[in-house]
Amino acid sequence: MAKRGFAMMDQDKQRAIAHLGGKASHATGRAHEWTVEEARLAGKKGGATTRARKAAELEQRRRG
Repeated sequence: MAKRGFAMMDQDKQRAIAHLGGKASHATGRAHEWTVEEARLAGKKGGATTRARKAAELEQRRRG
């Protein structure tokens, strides 16, 4: 299947468009502002997921 729309653009153009969207959402007050606690919890969740995935891959390799 051929890429279409946003996926067809080069990464720099995608980044520029996304940047404009982020600026607009902050300007209108609709953007989410992370608190220190929210960021900490998100980091812990991401770290736990990564550790679990790596452990599962290691176990699968061990089993063959």
